[in-house]
Amino acid sequence: MYKFLEQTVDGYMTRDVRTAKRDLDLLALSEMFEQDDFNSYPVEDDGQIVGIVTKFDILKCFAFTPSQMLPRYRDLMSRKVGDVMTPEFIYVSPDTRLTRVLQIMVEHRIRSIIVLDGVENLVGIIAREDVIAALKATAGD
Repeated sequence: MYKFLEQTVDGYMTRDVRTAKRDLDLLALSEMFEQDDFNSYPVEDDGQIVGIVTKFDILKCFAFTPSQMLPRYRDLMSRKVGDVMTPEFIYVSPDTRLTRVLQIMVEHRIRSIIVLDGVENLVGIIAREDVIAALKATAGD
């Protein structure tokens, strides 16, 4: 377990990250989620990460309101990622310790965290599954 305390994001993150464009519609986004079996995507605009979009962001669009009890599926799914994404997102660097990542995930109840380098370029994503893999890999200590 002591070995886990020394582990960093760099050793466990997913490096080949697929992003969603801000102008992508939610129907295409939902197809991406289905195809990739991811829970979130970094949102990219002109080569820069401008937010994060999750499956939960799509679900929130369908929440009932007093004025609209039955939202129209096609209308809502034509909305753009930029309309539903979270522009304020948490990110870590490759040298962030996994203990900190674990703390962030628990405190904020998030499944994955974007990994940016020193000049804020996307270099990966670290998910709960990655942290669990690190715990398992270091369990023999």
